[in-house]
Amino acid sequence: MDLGLKNKAYVVTGATRGLGLAAARELAADGAHVLISGRTRSAVDAAVTELDALGSAHGLVADNADPDTAERLITEAKERFGRFDGILISVGGPQAGPVETTPESAWRDAFESVFLGALRLARAAAAALPAGGVIGFVLSSSVRQPIPGLGISNGLRPGLAMAAKALADELGPRGIRVLGLLPARIDTDRVRELDALAADPEAARAAASASIPLGRYGTPEEFGKVAAFLLSPAASYLTGLMVPVDGGALRSL
Repeated sequence: MDLGLKNKAYVVTGATRGLGLAAARELAADGAHVLISGRTRSAVDAAVTELDALGSAHGLVADNADPDTAERLITEAKERFGRFDGILISVGGPQAGPVETTPESAWRDAFESVFLGALRLARAAAAALPAGGVIGFVLSSSVRQPIPGLGISNGLRPGLAMAAKALADELGPRGIRVLGLLPARIDTDRVRELDALAADPEAARAAASASIPLGRYGTPEEFGKVAAFLLSPAASYLTGLMVPVDGGALRSL
């Protein structure tokens, strides 16, 4: 199936590892130009080297929490590739911990990066995208059901999903799509770090796998392929939706 990605240009934030990098891989492999961002030069350079072997990639050191990041990324994409067709907003997971004891400072920091940083990127993209453009958010299964021990994620991500839904209504008349992805147990460094917080990490992973109808964690590649499809012209009639990538783990419709 031709997704129509050839020569399109996308920005993918937080794409030096994990889900962002997995999405960038699939976009580049299918012929898109990809501008990735990350917080360190070494990580950005390593990711660009990997992506260049698949297609066309460029990198920029940037922090989503920085108010200047959104304009820098979009301007760089336009200057480097001559066009801007979409953005996938991926942010690092916030500090783990229960709602009851997680300090206010952690909530403030996460609100600035996870919520305001993502919203700032989306608003800047909306102002720059042509008809046919797309804004994607990498969120979490915590949008639909709380994850034990991840109080901040449980608190912030549902609000960001609803903001994305409202933005889809606002931008639809201009032909711009907005959607979200809800990964659950995808086998990334972040998920392995969360498993390692348990007293018995191997038992925790086994229990989590057993709770998933497909009986296993997803691979980053499986997530990346879904992201590439949703960002592509092949998904041109999909907007305002939140797509679980979870092996059936979420129990809601």
